[in-house]
Formats: sequence, structure tokens, C-alpha cells
Amino acid sequence: MKPDQTIRMPVIQTFDNIKRASEDLEAGIHKKRIQAEPTLPIYLKFTDVTYKVVIKGVTSTVEKEILNGIFGSVNPGEVLALMGPSGSGKTTLLSLLGGRVRGSTPGGSITYNDQPYSKFLKSRIGFVTQDDVLFPHCKVRETLTYAALLRLPKTLTKQEKEKQAIDVIDELGLERCQDTMIGSSFVRGVSGGERKRVCIGNEIIINPSLLFLDEPTSGLDSTTALRIVQILQDIAEGGKTVITTIHQPSSRLFHKFDKLILLGKGNLLYFGKASEAMVYFSSIGCSPLIAMNPAEFLLDLANGNINDVSVPSELEDRVQMGNSETETRNGKPSPAAVHEYLVGAYETRAADNEKKKLMIPTPIDEELKSKVYTSKREWGTSWWKQFSILFCRGLKERRHDYFSWLRITQVLAIAVILGLLWWQSDGNSPPNQQDQAGLLFFIAVFWGFFPVFTAIFTFPQERAMLNKERAADMYRLSAYFVARTTSDLPLDLLLPSLFLLVVYFMAGLRKSAGPFFLTMVTVFLCIVAAQGLFGATSCKLKVANQKEEAKSTF
Repeated sequence: MKPDQTIRMPVIQTFDNIKRASEDLEAGIHKKRIQAEPTLPIYLKFTDVTYKVVIKGVTSTVEKEILNGIFGSVNPGEVLALMGPSGSGKTTLLSLLGGRVRGSTPGGSITYNDQPYSKFLKSRIGFVTQDDVLFPHCKVRETLTYAALLRLPKTLTKQEKEKQAIDVIDELGLERCQDTMIGSSFVRGVSGGERKRVCIGNEIIINPSLLFLDEPTSGLDSTTALRIVQILQDIAEGGKTVITTIHQPSSRLFHKFDKLILLGKGNLLYFGKASEAMVYFSSIGCSPLIAMNPAEFLLDLANGNINDVSVPSELEDRVQMGNSETETRNGKPSPAAVHEYLVGAYETRAADNEKKKLMIPTPIDEELKSKVYTSKREWGTSWWKQFSILFCRGLKERRHDYFSWLRITQVLAIAVILGLLWWQSDGNSPPNQQDQAGLLFFIAVFWGFFPVFTAIFTFPQERAMLNKERAADMYRLSAYFVARTTSDLPLDLLLPSLFLLVVYFMAGLRKSAGPFFLTMVTVFLCIVAAQGLFGATSCKLKVANQKEEAKSTF
């Protein structure tokens, strides 16, 4: 080694460390080792992945192709970014790789350590959805503690699970907001970046081998987005495999990804190292004419927009020879022609070499491969503990909806008005008996509809949470149903009891325990029947809405 080299290398390394530290400081990151515990390394490979959906119309059935011939791989310690314009198939591909797609069977091959998907992988996969599905009235620490109690294995004690939740709070920098409610559009709570970190914490609390994220930086400012991506990079450095969709990252975010998949209309435009993407597109004649963010340049190409982009000679020949609008537009290649050129260029120049790399066997032993293939389902805790945890969580969450000052005021006001209208009515004469029958009918109808209005607002959020947690195998469906039903019982009884205590004696109804409790039971049965009818109706409406959304989307 030359003398000057011995001086340069430490200087360069020191400069890199200072640069990295300044970026971390700018993003507000306290460098902590995230999820350093050993985990099962999973090498993810997928080749020739195709996916189609069948759209049934009134007179015909149409098959829509969402993905066509997608391939790629990602290893432990790497972050793979899925990029592309809206509707290019990013979320569909992410859901396929994470085992979250139901219905149509995908084509091609998706392997985890050279083995197909198995139910065992559910306990090894963390999946962060694009929408932050969280209970708004639960605090940050409560949210992560409930996730730890339900998802961590039986071998850990309750104290160890709670400590794991506290450790995740420290690792994600949530100490200042751990006693703050999550919040919603109607409830003041944590910020958008903190909410996203809570969602990530819900998944990394199980120390997953694979972590999938659907647009984790959408709607966040650049500094918060940098912090989220830095967290993902730290998670990958702990031996995890991280795959994320990203819509339009800044240049700093783009350079933090190890690998990149660029999609356009369901086709693969590029797969390889993110740092080599610009070199590849320059080699096929597409390079920016002005200084541009690499991510912005790639998305412009995927959209077929070649403004401020050099046009390859092959496309220029098409402009000169083509007369149809499908090939040219305003003297430039049309988006369809650009897309066709990019797909063909990748298939002829780079696809074969990348596919050969995928044929290389995964560098792990047979024991690790067999662990992936195990199909035995293991719950984090017993049925009874699942029930007790869900029961407590349900009471804490729904008490805010049931016992808001607005609802209490409404119930008391209506009770007083009814009591004054039927003030000390005598039930001994037939006309007064008919009046009291009208009062009882009004009470039954009122308490048949009043709780439904609360369910209308809480049911969609509850269902989204149920779908998310059931997809992760957090608990048994029977435990949730029993806990949901029993936790509603005290909530459904308190306000009607308060209502009847006011109305019953003001209206002069029979002053004995038997008739009073019989009236209470009747009101409670009206509530249960109304909620059951609402649940049955909403299920039918959900199926109809899904069909309409599928038609409008595709």
C-alpha cells in the first residue's frame, strides 16, 4: 500500500461517518440497534410472477392482467423498494409476496429459502399496511403492549412481553408520546410520523424475518420520511429482509435502498441494485437532460413521459416513421411506445442475466429450509388469555364512544322530555294504558336505533382492525367474537339503565322490581336484535361495495 493511501482511507471513512451522523441528526434519529436478536434468515425469490383478476359484468366477463412476468430477489440485510406510478401493481406484488392475496391464484414461483409459502411464515412476517389501522383511543404504550401480549410466544412471561413493548418504544423513539392517545380525525393524538412508527412497532415486536411495508412515507414530510426509511435500514442491518413500496422518494431516500424494482402497467422495467438504475437506463439511451432526482426520473420513464429526457435512436425512428397516435404524440414518442420500448429493452439486455442469478441455490443449510416448510400453527397465548386481553382492550376503546358527554346529554335530555310528556300517567284506566303502551313502544324503538348509530361509525374501523390482526394470526376468531360480545354487555346496559331510571318513575309506570327489570330486559333485547340486523345488512353491503370497487378500479 502506498503511503498516501494509508492516510486517505481513514479520512474517507471518517467523512462517511460524519455524513451519516449528520443525516441521522437531521432526521432526529438516536442511533440504537433495532431488533438485534437473532432470527431465522429468509431469502425471498420470485420468478415469472403473474396475476389476473376476473371482472364479471352484466353481459360479459373480462380478465384483467395486473402483473406480468415479474421476477426478483432480496436477501437478509437488504431493503428492496418497489417503485412505479399509481396502478402499476406495486401493492398487488407486495401482497403476493407477503401471502396476503385471496381469491385468484398467482402464476409463477415465490419461494422463501427455496420453499413455498406455508402457514408457519405468518409468525415470521410483519406487514405494515398503507392505512394506519389503529384504535384511536388507545395510548401508544397500550397499543404495543396488547400486540406483544397477543403475538409473542407462550414461552415468555407477561412481564417479559411488556418489557419487549417498552424496548420497541425506545428503539423507535416513541418515549415522549408513549402515554398519548393514537387519535383520529375527531380525536387529537400523535403525529403522522409517530403513528407510522407505531404501526411499524406493531410488526417488529415479534422480531420478524420478513417485513413488508406499503408506502410507509406517504403523506409525511421529507424529514419524517427520512427517519422512517432510516429505521427500515436499521431493521435490515439486524438480519431482516425488508420489502417496501415507495411512491416518490427524495434523492436521499432513494440512495438508501439496496435493490429496486421499477414497474409500469404491471410489467418489469428494471430489477437490480438501486445505485445502478441510472447507469442501466443511460445504457439504453434514456438519460436526463437536466439535473433530476433519480426517483423522479424513473417515475417519468415508467409513465412514458420523456420531457427533459434524451430519446433513444430507436424511438426517434418510430417518431419519423410512425403516423398513428399510438406511436407518436406532438412529434414525440407516445407513452405507450415508450413503455413498449422499456419493456423490450429490459427483456433483451438485462433480464436473462438477472434470471441466471436467481437460479443460484440459497446459501443456507437444509435445517433452515425445513423450518420454513413447517405448517404447524402456533398461537401466541391460550384461548382464555386471548379472550381476557381482547375483553380489556374492547372496554378501554369503546367506552369513549359509549360514554361521551354528547351521548350522555342526549340520553338524559330525551329521558326528561319523555318523563314530562307522560308525567305520572295512571295505568288503571284503558286510555292511560294505551298511552303507556305508546311510551313503551317509543322506548323500544329508540333503543333499537340509538346504539346502531354508534355502530355505524365504529364498525368499519373495527372490521379493518379485525382483518389486519386476523391476517397476522394474532388471535382466534372465536376469542374475538366472545370478547367483543361480552365487553359490549356492560356498555349496552349502563345508558339504558340510566334512561329507564328517569323515565320509568317520572311516567308513573308500575313501581315494583319485577316490571322494571322486565322492561330493562326488553330494552336490552331490542339493542341486541338491532345490532344483529345492522351486522347482517352491513355484510351484504360490503360484498356489494367490493364488487363495485373491483369494476371501477380495473
